[in-house]
Amino acid sequence: MSDGTPGEALGQCAMRGSCGSKGWFGQQLPCPYDGPPLEPQGSKARDLLVSVCGAQFALGPTCCTSDQVETLRDSLVQAEAIISSCPACRNNFRSFFCSFTCSPEQASFLNVTETQKSSTGETAVKSVDFFVGERFASGFYESCKNVQVGATNGYAMDLIGGGAKTYTEFLKFLGDEKDLGSPFQINFPLSPAGIIPFSPTPRSCADNDLASRCACIDCPDICQELPYVRPPGQEPTCLVGPLTCLSFVLTLAYALAVVSFLIGYILQLAMRRRREKRSERMVLSSDAASTTLSPRHGTRNLVGAASLSQADGDDSPGAHSSDSRPLGRGASLLDPIATSQPRQYHLNNLLGRKFYQLGLLAASSPFLTFAVVFTAVGLLNLGWKKFAIETDPVRLWVAPDSESKLQKEFFDDHFGPFYRAQQIFVTKTTDASAVPENVSLVSAGGAVLSFDHLKYWLAVESDIRGLRSSPNGYGLTDVCFKPAGPSGACVVQSIGAWFANDLRGYDEESWKDRVLHCANSPVDCLPDFQQPLGPQYVLGGVPENSAGEKSYLEAEAMVVTYVVSDSLDPHEQAKAVEWEQALKEYLLELSDTIDTDAGLHIAFSTGVSLEQEISKSTNTDVKIVVLSYLAMFLYVSLALGGWEASDEGVTASLTHWARNLPALFKRSSVGSSSISVDSRTPRILPRLPRSLFVNSRMCLGLFGIGLVILSVSSSVGLLSLLGVKTTLIIAEVIPFLVLAVGVDNVFILVDELDRQNLRHGPNALQNSAAGHRSPTQSHRSPLDSAWDNSVDTESLPSFRPAEERVAMALAKMGPSILLSSVTETVAFGLGALVPMPAVRNFALYAAGSVLLNAILQVTVFVSALTLDLKRAESSRVECFPCIRLSSRIALLDVPTHRGLGGIARFIRRHYAPFLLQPAVKGFVILLFSGLFVLSVISMQHIELGLDQRLAFPSESYLNDYFDHLEVYLDIGPPVYFVVHDTDVTQRRNQQRLCGRFTTCDDFSVANVLEAERKRPDSSFISQPTASWIDDFLKWLDPTMETCCRVRKRDPSRFCAPRDSERLCQPCLYGKEPQWNITMTGLPEGEEFMRYLQQWLISPTNEECPLAGRASYGSALSLDDKGVEVAASHFRTMHSPLRSQADFINSFVAAHRIADDISEHMGLKVFPYSLHYVFFDQYAHIIAIAQEILGLGLAAVLIITALLLGSWRTGTIVTGVVALTVVNVMGIMAVWDISLNAISLVNLVISLGIAVEFCAHVARAFMNPSSDLYVDQPAGQKERDTRMWAALADVGPSVLSGITFTKLIGVSVLALTRSRLLEIYYFRMWLTLIVAGALHGLVLLPVVLSLAGGSGFVQETDEDWMAKVIRNDEHT
Repeated sequence: MSDGTPGEALGQCAMRGSCGSKGWFGQQLPCPYDGPPLEPQGSKARDLLVSVCGAQFALGPTCCTSDQVETLRDSLVQAEAIISSCPACRNNFRSFFCSFTCSPEQASFLNVTETQKSSTGETAVKSVDFFVGERFASGFYESCKNVQVGATNGYAMDLIGGGAKTYTEFLKFLGDEKDLGSPFQINFPLSPAGIIPFSPTPRSCADNDLASRCACIDCPDICQELPYVRPPGQEPTCLVGPLTCLSFVLTLAYALAVVSFLIGYILQLAMRRRREKRSERMVLSSDAASTTLSPRHGTRNLVGAASLSQADGDDSPGAHSSDSRPLGRGASLLDPIATSQPRQYHLNNLLGRKFYQLGLLAASSPFLTFAVVFTAVGLLNLGWKKFAIETDPVRLWVAPDSESKLQKEFFDDHFGPFYRAQQIFVTKTTDASAVPENVSLVSAGGAVLSFDHLKYWLAVESDIRGLRSSPNGYGLTDVCFKPAGPSGACVVQSIGAWFANDLRGYDEESWKDRVLHCANSPVDCLPDFQQPLGPQYVLGGVPENSAGEKSYLEAEAMVVTYVVSDSLDPHEQAKAVEWEQALKEYLLELSDTIDTDAGLHIAFSTGVSLEQEISKSTNTDVKIVVLSYLAMFLYVSLALGGWEASDEGVTASLTHWARNLPALFKRSSVGSSSISVDSRTPRILPRLPRSLFVNSRMCLGLFGIGLVILSVSSSVGLLSLLGVKTTLIIAEVIPFLVLAVGVDNVFILVDELDRQNLRHGPNALQNSAAGHRSPTQSHRSPLDSAWDNSVDTESLPSFRPAEERVAMALAKMGPSILLSSVTETVAFGLGALVPMPAVRNFALYAAGSVLLNAILQVTVFVSALTLDLKRAESSRVECFPCIRLSSRIALLDVPTHRGLGGIARFIRRHYAPFLLQPAVKGFVILLFSGLFVLSVISMQHIELGLDQRLAFPSESYLNDYFDHLEVYLDIGPPVYFVVHDTDVTQRRNQQRLCGRFTTCDDFSVANVLEAERKRPDSSFISQPTASWIDDFLKWLDPTMETCCRVRKRDPSRFCAPRDSERLCQPCLYGKEPQWNITMTGLPEGEEFMRYLQQWLISPTNEECPLAGRASYGSALSLDDKGVEVAASHFRTMHSPLRSQADFINSFVAAHRIADDISEHMGLKVFPYSLHYVFFDQYAHIIAIAQEILGLGLAAVLIITALLLGSWRTGTIVTGVVALTVVNVMGIMAVWDISLNAISLVNLVISLGIAVEFCAHVARAFMNPSSDLYVDQPAGQKERDTRMWAALADVGPSVLSGITFTKLIGVSVLALTRSRLLEIYYFRMWLTLIVAGALHGLVLLPVVLSLAGGSGFVQETDEDWMAKVIRNDEHT
């Protein structure tokens, strides 16, 4: 130890010279020396000292020898390769260690506190106290703390200061004895009184002189601030308290509307009561009072009021026949409304005639129709030979010309595909019973690090390194990513790398010190691939104390990542897939035993996991979807069969049988001859009615469903032939959609045929005969109230053949089917304009299926309907037409044709009259207006995205992995800013890219990325940028003597790494102008490319960490000749992305940054990260949704207005359809249904099904039905009358055909274990069905009854038939 006291030994040394090393290998230790400084020995020694420590040592004695200066030089060279980009840090670093080693006043601030014997037996320094002033220590640290190391996306302080956060930590790291640092201990105690510490004026990175000033990247104090940018997703919103301005205005308007309605309703009631009291006083007689007060008073607004000659009180159906003139057979089919309402729509008449002709043709030649149509369908199905399912997520969700897709292809072509990551989270086993309900099981395991756990896991990693795939036996080294080249080490990010994958030499206590040391100073624990491995890469769930310090030993998870190379070469990719499959199987087996063996739990994912688990989920979903369709098929068959629980149906028969069965076992005194032969006679087996076997239409229902399947199959065949691939969404959704549309049309045709049978079938013929009825017709028809004894028998319904009845039914409902089918086909077809393949293909398949299904229904189904009608009328058994039941006298036999069903009776007698009451109308308008307001408020909270966990089966191991990923991964994915089509050999373009030189543009790529890193909330960038051009130009710095080297004798030849130093010199040595941070003296043109090519193949190692092979080997893409840089990228890292919103916002932020750089610098820049191509849809999905729904609504408006003949009615229908979609979107936010491609497809479906709900009702309103009008309640307004008729006409078909069918199918989906099916199919389909039914059967009737267009009269059946006959005669 020194005899002198620091501070009193000016001009004295504390140590000098070298006294050997600590061991046989290692750095030289200084000798204790308590004497005066000495002059360097010779001019070479002085020159060496000046070259290393600067001009301040050009004169005077020093406390160091030439050997010490050489050792110092070698140490400084290693550090300066990292910090040379910032002159202030570099010169402070040199000043610090040069003064420590050579200062002639060394003893004034340095004291040797302990010595030791070296390997040569000499006394050497073991520890010293170095007194450093706070001003210099703080300035030294500040000048270096922000210096970046682009190659590692980190900071120089991580390497030279162990990640120090304060200057005391920095000095401690510099002074700690270590192999790759100081060979002896240097302590930095506080300076006691009387001591003058080492405290020269530190250089600042913001100083203006070239020896100090640093670039913006390394010195934030000189950076220009970027304009403020709001974080993505936090755009300015107009607010009134907690509500948006839109929500506030809508709420206020609705509240005023409700108040106005209530006030108006109260005033109306008061005025009505006042009028009634006034009327009572004016009554002169009971007859006059009855006439005045009758609700039927006033015919001005009644249908046909102009032609009514009756008194006001005679507005009843019977009153129409008061004129006893016989109208003749031709008038018997006239619609009562039509006779009094002459307004006609010629397009409607034309369609009716054409559909009558088509129906008559199909009904008259059923087998010919079958042959022709099924032949055409068979030809379409030949396209199945080219059937293909698109499963590639990129080609599925990203448009072929999508910017992100093109950028991904550009990146893959120029830099190679992104790596395939195999990631494992190791946590401590959790006892689920001991975890509180409000705590996640994922984060409840506690600290995972222990000596036993580490020992067990390193054994597992050893197994993985030795793992071999089958059948080719590939190992990790065959497929892993090796940044140093084929002979380099694999990139494996694991805590085991801190221990060199071997715990030998550590015990149950020392391992903790190692973990803490490596976590705080990753540079001291380099893995095999020689890049620092920070704790954020290998540890997760690290708790922090109140001071913000992390407790690494309490980490809840170990994170292990194996990086596997990907390739565009199928053979290389197959190697990776095979090894990943072996790894997956090994980890699955390990997950079953690791709990019992070590008390650990693993959650993992491999490169093959995602695709395999999605496929497994699809196979699981298929069962539920098929079950759903089977349930709908069964319901349709039964409902179409017309099995009713009436007194004359199956239920009544079974009830009577059950009641009479006990009598079979009792003795009866009554003789058998006195027993009435009817259904009440006790029987062992029940006697079922004939209608169960004859009038059932189960086979017809199955045939209709078969046509739905055939239409979907034909659409698939046609589009497959045209090269349009199908998707799993199409396979699950299209049958659902077409079934909704097709079944509804089937119900409408069948119900209309029943009405035609009541008017023109055998019953009508028998009813027209005078006198008695047959026993089999003892029960009244539901329309018997229509017939009055005063009506001329010639005006009663007449019998028509089955073919004509079927043709009449198609003529009546064909235009309605055309309206709904064409509207939906065009609406879906317009969806093909959307570029997203999943949506476009769905739209094409939906349009094709709906159109083909409509064609099959008006041709083949009409033929089948005729055959089924003839079968029933000939008493042949359903599905077994060869069996014919003989007629019998039985009281329980039902009429040959069905009457009104229970649903039809309820709508006719109760629902329609109730709905059309004025007060109810007002309530409905207010209710749906409120739903609209709530939906608009709610839909503002719809989120974008699709949680990928929903795509997996509930038991999938990937669910556990993504849960752990969200909690424990503390780093984000890498992001690359790609610059292309830029000549980087020109100085101006170099300045637009670089960031470490004083002449770099303020808004260069590197500078902007660094500025964006400082506002991660807006940029989602968290790490420094790896700037290849800065590191390349620094590599050329002549002071980096071990980096760029050329032969002294032939500077055109580069030196190899092992070439002797005496043969080589720095590349730019002696060049004028000299290399400096102003970029003067740096190469351009061909010289630039010559050095660049060498840099890219120079090995990255300790001697030259700036070399480019490992760090930037794939960062540049040269042209085929290697003379130009076609593209290059600047790599950085996103902040941790834990939600769908984070992924979407990171995509938006990166594109904003790239666009800003391109605009300011005139460069072509785009960002790329692995997830961008999948989240590209969300940059456009709102616009796509608006486009496809807007085009669909426009199509609905034009087609409905054209085919209905009323723009007013068409507008109302379109508005109701739009309200249905808005309500569905409102419920989406309530049920946590995000907007993505799947939900967008469902929104398109909701539009289509809403059209189906509305189209038939609207057309029935515009063309009122004749046979339903006769029962309508008298005294209602004309629009109310038509709406009542429309609801009674098609309401039951719409309710049975769509609502109940779909509700049954959707209810089955509730049984699914797939969260994807539950959320995006069960919840959303249930919402759209209920919303469609409510809007189509509640809101639409009310609005049409208030503001619907004027109705039309359709030509009568006689007119159609006469014209057809005339046409046949002329031909």
